Amino acid sequence: MAQQKMIRVGNCSGFYGDRISAMREMLEGGDVDYITGDYLAELTMLILGRDRMKDPSLGYAKTFVRQVEECLSLALEQGVKIVTNAGGLNPAGLAEKIREIADNQGLKVNVAHVEGDDLRERAEELGLGAPLTANAYLGAFGIAECLKDGADVVVTGRVTDASVIVAPAIAAFGWERTDFDELAGAVVAGHVIECGTQATGGNYSFFTEISNLGRPGFPIAEIHSDGSSVITKHEGTGGEVSVGTVTAQLLYEISGARYAGPDVTTRMDTIELSEDGPDRVRISGVTGEAPPPDLKVSLNTLGGFRNQADFIVTGLDIDKKVALAKEQLEAWLTKPPAELRWEVSGTARDDAPTEEQASSILRCIVKDMDPKIVGRNFTSVAVELALASYPGFALTAPPANAQPYGLFTPGYVPQAQVPHVAVLADGTRKDIAPAPETLPLVDADNPVVEAPADLGATKRVPLGTIAGARSGDKGGNANIGVWVRSDAEWLWLAHTLTSDNLKELLPEAQDLTVHRYVFPKLRALNFVIEGILGQGLPPRLALIHKQRASASGCALATLKFPSRSSMRN
Repeated sequence: MAQQKMIRVGNCSGFYGDRISAMREMLEGGDVDYITGDYLAELTMLILGRDRMKDPSLGYAKTFVRQVEECLSLALEQGVKIVTNAGGLNPAGLAEKIREIADNQGLKVNVAHVEGDDLRERAEELGLGAPLTANAYLGAFGIAECLKDGADVVVTGRVTDASVIVAPAIAAFGWERTDFDELAGAVVAGHVIECGTQATGGNYSFFTEISNLGRPGFPIAEIHSDGSSVITKHEGTGGEVSVGTVTAQLLYEISGARYAGPDVTTRMDTIELSEDGPDRVRISGVTGEAPPPDLKVSLNTLGGFRNQADFIVTGLDIDKKVALAKEQLEAWLTKPPAELRWEVSGTARDDAPTEEQASSILRCIVKDMDPKIVGRNFTSVAVELALASYPGFALTAPPANAQPYGLFTPGYVPQAQVPHVAVLADGTRKDIAPAPETLPLVDADNPVVEAPADLGATKRVPLGTIAGARSGDKGGNANIGVWVRSDAEWLWLAHTLTSDNLKELLPEAQDLTVHRYVFPKLRALNFVIEGILGQGLPPRLALIHKQRASASGCALATLKFPSRSSMRN
């Protein structure tokens, strides 16, 4: 395997609930050597934790089981290996389930798994409190050990998203722990494809420029032995792979120039992108550094119970109607919840042509540790206002029970205190040593960007006219990456879009801490906003929330900037 010069790694999942047919589409659409899938957002671990509480044999992504039932025979026939983090909280259980599927279908398959990330039973000992789930982000070398041993399928629990893509390259090219540049290059390739169709036109600011976005194809990374890669997709599939779509995904869920992982710290400020033909983008020049000494730990706790009532407010005197509903509901509650918050969304238009356009939504959100307080005792009171409140009173939904919500917080544990075990197909257990060389993680200095020349005449238009954006969430924090596509636009953007200007465009961030990072090679800025997403979400809303954060992209209001004609010149 070490003699290989290039491997093709195709992704078939970006989240738990992604397109179920994607694995078959990747197998039938063209040649790949490996298929990988990412199923584990931070709050997905909470969903799996609740599954495990109901049935200890669960705790893994059940949609992956359906994909294996449909596609295992085809993958084995083609010699395609499968690597996935769908094991969640129970990788051993999922590995056994795959063997059961193979037996039922008369197939011979070598299934290995990686464990050690689950720290729940040791959480208090490690100073992490008493969470529902506690999972360290392991790296790629345990997976690589399983692949080198001949595994057809490797199942993991919590590893970094890119690790399922980095591991096949380690196994194929024989990279060592200190091959930081090569590892960093593979991390970048993995970061691009791990969110699936976000790399091929999904959630893309300039989506109107893509001729066929009806059903985007899933991305493929052609990873070379020197760590460089080409991002592409199967011929004939929808969507697009361009410098723009790859740039957008590179800005997803990052912070500064140093992108830390358990195997390598990747320098995002070294990435160079270039077109390599239709639907092909080459990634080169990536450098890496030793990883930090600590592993990040995903901690999920049950924060309590949550409910909400959405009131439709229509017509004249909107402010007075809102005030009356607030006053009545709060006075009628027999036991106030621990937290009660009001929000008004949508802006009713004057002289609106339809009732809907004349309406706003008044939302009351309540939280408490007692589900009864924020259950029917709350929503029933909202219904009781129906004939006693403002004219035109209406709710968007009938009374409902409270739903549990989770809180995500990161923790950190020294690498040496976290076991990392490759469990081979024959049951042999191999301990994976922690990184032999580490460096404390510190922010890199932002580079100085030259001042733009005289811009000439300017006009006021939406920022999204020239700038694309991609947002991502990490617990309560969010990042917003903003990029442009020409050097002249970049000089303007770098000197115009400051943290203070971002707060003007996004008033919700006005009182929050905002960090700004500069990436000249990508013509991009990245902003990290602390605490903008609050403390937690009900599990059923975790995916919706992530999609909204990803899609919030270019709706940043307006700034004054030079006309396109002057920037082209």
